[in-house]
Amino acid sequence: MDFNNKKLIIFDLDGTLIDSVPDLALAINLTLKSLNLKEFSEDTIRAWVGNGALALVQRALSSSVEIDKNLNIGFVNKALKIFLEYYKNNLTTSTILYPHVKQILKYLKEKEYVLSIVTNKPFKFVSPILKNLNIEQYFTYCVGADSLDEKKPSAKPLIHVCEKLNISIENSIMIGDSKNDILSASNAKMDSIAVSYGYNYDEDITKYNPNIIFDEFSLLKEVF
Repeated sequence: MDFNNKKLIIFDLDGTLIDSVPDLALAINLTLKSLNLKEFSEDTIRAWVGNGALALVQRALSSSVEIDKNLNIGFVNKALKIFLEYYKNNLTTSTILYPHVKQILKYLKEKEYVLSIVTNKPFKFVSPILKNLNIEQYFTYCVGADSLDEKKPSAKPLIHVCEKLNISIENSIMIGDSKNDILSASNAKMDSIAVSYGYNYDEDITKYNPNIIFDEFSLLKEVF
């Protein structure tokens, strides 16, 4: 399958372009430690990543607190604030690009595709991460979890990007690692490519019916 009609390529960030789990895990464990709660291994936290900061913090608290502890909204918001502060100071301490990401982004830009990011990460973290990893120059427009009133798996962020860049849904494609990415594309009636190496809560991504599944980022060169 090729996508010769595509002009806009929308990427997820965490689990697709970058492996951010080491820094997310660090910030989560620093948060739990500050609250005198049980900490977790990086592998355990990896399975919680993918729905944004609030969901990650909620999963960590739910797994760490005792059954009789009241996990109320005030407690969650307190923990979220602590987490975001720790994470802000460790955005790219150990975060890395997946293999071949920079080379393929450069290739796609040279082929004159318009590249965008739609992530469920808070928007304020996106630009610093892209800049620190030296890939910011490849992207025309980015949307974070809090950029709009809905996030993936809603179709709204993808439709918003298409409207902002004046490129049709038909001429666009979503690339991501999780069900939220593929469902967002499906809800927007947009084609999608899934990568198998990211964060999808141990679910088989095939059940969400992306057009193609790639095991390596470098294989995008085969269809673009």
